[in-house]
Amino acid sequence: MADETEKQIDDASAAPNAAEDRANAPSKVTAENLRVLENVEVQMTVEVGNTEIKIRDLLRLNEGAVIELDRLAGDPLDILVNGTMIAKGEIVMVGERFGVRFTEIVDPEKRVENL
Repeated sequence: MADETEKQIDDASAAPNAAEDRANAPSKVTAENLRVLENVEVQMTVEVGNTEIKIRDLLRLNEGAVIELDRLAGDPLDILVNGTMIAKGEIVMVGERFGVRFTEIVDPEKRVENL
């Protein structure tokens, strides 16, 4: 019984040190850590271009109206995930649907700067 009590005391005193050791240990990104994130849903957006327009002009739009965007035809499109640009790409056809082909991936360090 005394041995069991001593073991519990030793375990209790070691627990804070173990937690401290984990807190001070360098964090490693492993495949196992990334698996936790695999089922998190994110919003992917493909941005063709943008422009600024006055509300007066917006209210006058009707079918067939054309608005000029800030991007040239043939320029790569921005691919954003949750509002952060992760890549550039181009539109492709996948059967009867549109798809996007990634042509350039943004450097991860640059992605972090944009957060």
